[in-house]
Parts: sequence; C-alpha cells; structure tokens
Amino acid sequence: MSRSNDSDYPVSTLRHSAAHVMAHAVKDLWPEVKIAIGPAIEDGFYYDFDKPEPFTPEDLEKIEARMREIIREARPFEYEEISRDKARELFADQPYKLEILEGISDGEKVTTYREGDFVDLCRGPHVEHAGQVKAFKLLSIAGAYWKGDSRNPMLQRIYGTAFHSEEELEEHLRRLEEARKRDHRKLGRELDLFSIQEDAGPGLVFWHPKGALVRKIIEDYWRDAHLAGGYDLVYTPHIARQDLWRTSGHLDFFSENMYQPMEVEGSPYLIKPMNCPFHLLIYKSRLRSYREMPIRWAELGTVYRYEPSGVLHGLMRVRGFTQDDAHILCRPDQLEEETVRVLDFVVSMLTRFGFTDYEVYLSTRPEKFVGTDEGWEKATEALRKALEARALQYEVDEGGGAFYGPKIDIKIRDAIGRVWQCSTIQVDFNEPARFDISYMDQENQAVRPIMIHRALLGSLERFMGVLIEHYAGAFPLWLAPVQAIVLPIADRHAPYAEQVREELQRAGLRVRVDTRNEKTGYKIREAQLQKIPYMLIVGDREAESGCVSVRSRDEGDMGSRPLSEFVGMARDALNP
Repeated sequence: MSRSNDSDYPVSTLRHSAAHVMAHAVKDLWPEVKIAIGPAIEDGFYYDFDKPEPFTPEDLEKIEARMREIIREARPFEYEEISRDKARELFADQPYKLEILEGISDGEKVTTYREGDFVDLCRGPHVEHAGQVKAFKLLSIAGAYWKGDSRNPMLQRIYGTAFHSEEELEEHLRRLEEARKRDHRKLGRELDLFSIQEDAGPGLVFWHPKGALVRKIIEDYWRDAHLAGGYDLVYTPHIARQDLWRTSGHLDFFSENMYQPMEVEGSPYLIKPMNCPFHLLIYKSRLRSYREMPIRWAELGTVYRYEPSGVLHGLMRVRGFTQDDAHILCRPDQLEEETVRVLDFVVSMLTRFGFTDYEVYLSTRPEKFVGTDEGWEKATEALRKALEARALQYEVDEGGGAFYGPKIDIKIRDAIGRVWQCSTIQVDFNEPARFDISYMDQENQAVRPIMIHRALLGSLERFMGVLIEHYAGAFPLWLAPVQAIVLPIADRHAPYAEQVREELQRAGLRVRVDTRNEKTGYKIREAQLQKIPYMLIVGDREAESGCVSVRSRDEGDMGSRPLSEFVGMARDALNP
C-alpha cells in the first residue's frame, strides 16, 4: 500500500531500510564480503560484515557515496516468501545467512526483501523504495562477535543513523558531537579521575585520588541521607558458599553472569553478583515480630558479574561495581506506604545531584512468574497508587515486570537529553519464599513478609559516568574534588597563598596551591581545563590587603574580594 508521505513510516522502519541499502553498497564495492545481520537500533542502525581487511574512515565515505547512487535509483523493496531450499541456494555463499536459516523451524516462513540486484534474508518491514532513505550518515566502525559470543568470529560492524529530514539528522549529529565532548572516558583521563588497567583486566575500575574523593562525597551523602531516612546500614561478605546461590535461585537464573567457583577447604564458593541473599541471612539470624516491620537495610555493596569484553564500556558497563542497594522487608499492608517513601527518596536524591527530568515506568506481570495472581494484583495496585499519590506521570510496561514481582523504573534525562536507567523499585515474592523467612503477627502466627529491592542511583560506577557526562566534567561546587586553587603570581607570594589555603580549609573547602614556576595565565588555563570552580590569584596587592582576586570557572573574572567575603560566597554556593 502506498503512503502519502515518507514520514508516515516509523523511523525504525526507515533505519532498517538504510541498513539494507548500506549492505547493498558494501556488496557492490566489495563483492567478496560476507554479510551477517543489520537491524535498526535506538538512534540508528548497524550491519555486521565479515571482511578480511578492516574498513577505514575513507571506506565509509565510499559506502555513503554508493548508497546515495542506490537511493537515487529509488528501486522498490520487494517482499517474497521462499522455501528453505531456495533460500539455501540463494545464500549458498553466505555462511552467516545459512546459519540463520538453520535456526528457522520447518513451519516458519522464510522471507526475503529484494532491492535492485541485492536480496537479503529479512523479516522487514521496509519503506516502499530506496529513494525514501534520504537523511542518513555512517558514523563509526567497531568489532562485534557473531551472535555476541567471543567463541565466534569477530565481524566488523558499521554504525549509522537515519532520519525523516535533514534538520533532524543535523540536530542528532550536533548532539552526538556534544556527547563526544562529554564522553566520561575522555574526561576521566583528562581530569585524572579513574582508569581501567588492562594489566589487571578489562571492566575493573581504578579510582584515582580526585575520582576517589568525588566517590567519597557521594557515598557520605548517600549514607547520611539513608540514616536520616530511617534505614540501617549493613555490610556483607564478598563471597559465599555455592549452596547459598542455589537457594537464592541465582544458579538457575543468573549463572551466565557469575564467575566460576573457587574451592575453600573442599567447598565451592562464589563471588557475589547480588547483595540480597546476604540481607536475607541477616533477617533469618533471629525471630522477627510484626512490630519491627518495616525493616530497611542499605548497603553500598560491591558485586562482580561476568560481562563479555565486547560490551564493556568505561564506567557504564563493568565487571566489578558497587551497588546503591537497599532492601525493605515489610508487611503487606505497608507496601504502598513504603513505596511512596522510596519515591520521595528517589526524587530528593536525584534532585540533589541535579536531575529533575525523568521518565517513569510501571512494569506488570510477565508470562512466567512466581507468586499468586492475587499477590501480583495487590502489589501492582500498591505501586500504582504510590505513583498516583505523588502525581508522577508514568507509562505502563505490560508484561515487563521481573519474574519475581512488579516494579517501578525511573530513567533520568541528562543535560543533552539522553535517557539513563537509574532508580528502580522492585517487589519480590520469590526470595522470601526461597529463604523461608517470616515474622510473627499479632496472633503469633508466622507470616511471609514482602521484600522490596530498591536502588536510587544504580551502581556508583555507572552513576559517576552519567554525572561526568551530565556536567561535562564541571561538577557543581559541592561535588568538585578541588573547589578552589590558589595561584601565587611569584615565589614571594607563596607564603600568603599557603595562609589562604589554610583559612579556606578551616572553612571546610577543598583547596590546593599551584606553586609551579609558570606564568599566571598558563596556571589559569590549566585550572580552567581541570574545571576547578574557583581560581584565586594572589600577588603583592592581595597579600597586603588580605584579599584574593577571584576568577570563577563559570562567570570569569569576579574582581578582588576580602578573603572572608569569598568564604561567605563559597558557603552560600554550597548551600543554595
């Protein structure tokens, strides 16, 4: 059926068609290339190729040029259903397509799309003709294992994007350039915050002094806020007997993300991928009463999960990370109230870190689940009522709940409009039953509590990555590892610079002195590149008058001020 407007097609369909055109162009330019898959993804598309020589940036320009020629020809995308035998003949020289065919059951359709002289094994959908793929751009080249398995061949993946209009494409490319400037891996190196040392292994984070200080500030705020919010802090081990993970169900549902066991005195032990079983063991350490409920336990617990090297990404995807973790064990009648409390806590925490724009999702019962229909309905309704009590707009993700219970997910939007999964509130019917935990009610009967898993920030590593990119490394004053740097103009001003530093440190500010034998302008530029909020220049005039010449990272030259006035200004900025 013909459409009246190219933009009537979903952008995902347009991008899928762009991936098809790109594969067509690659095959025209390098006929010997073996093609794999090419789906639409969020913000773009990719296609995987098996080519002996690596693609180069110049190759991307050639591919784009050939794509434009194909687009000008505007040949239709023609759908066809064929037999598996015919498909094997058609793709006889394409091993990855043949492997896909082996995974198609006898009763399942084999579908192809032809555009010009290029045909692809594909379910579609596509736009009507290649001429509708107009605003596109090839972006990058990366390696990708076939089917994401490191035991399979490494393919070359070309990423691209496509939009309905050139204006949308230009805006997207502008955002991508801004994202490149904010890349936490680049800024992490430049600001000397963290590193990932290949000698130790990929996906393992080393926090440098300045990064460790920012992390400490976050952790201190987190712990203080939890204590003030009615939580108790706990600490738990990093390893446990393998049988514990069998009880928790992780060996059944999560083993592919767990590391191999180690033997301790003849017993297999596993390094923990989660904190929740440990909290349940603390709960089971003695008899509990309904009067104690709810119990709120919080832990910054470091966990370890196996992630293939191909998906590791700076701080965003790692193998060892510290979870902002807490578990609430409550009576069924307390579930709604506790969810409201957590929602309030989420908003308060995110606001403190500068995030006020977010998306909220309520995820409901999936096809496979534990617990009863009645329990799920009550829990889901409690989460819904909590969201409505706080007038939070939300979308329902039908069937998107975990197998063990419904959940609320909160995704934050950063300074350039990207969305990040952050906070989550998950109801769990599974773990309390597996660990057979209970409390004694008013009739002295054992009753199963409800367990809430909740995270406000997610993992500290990932949240730090998001913070770096949100602020482009220019942390707000309260988070900045160095809040002010004192810049003596000459060596004779160094004693006064030390006096300034001592005075500011007594006032609670984090301060350094730059006594290097460099020109003041150079020191200012260096401090600006290090994104230090305040630069305090001191010379003869300042030493004689007890002043500092203030330069702000954000506002520039603020003139000379008495030191006591600057202290007051900084304190006001710390507590807006």
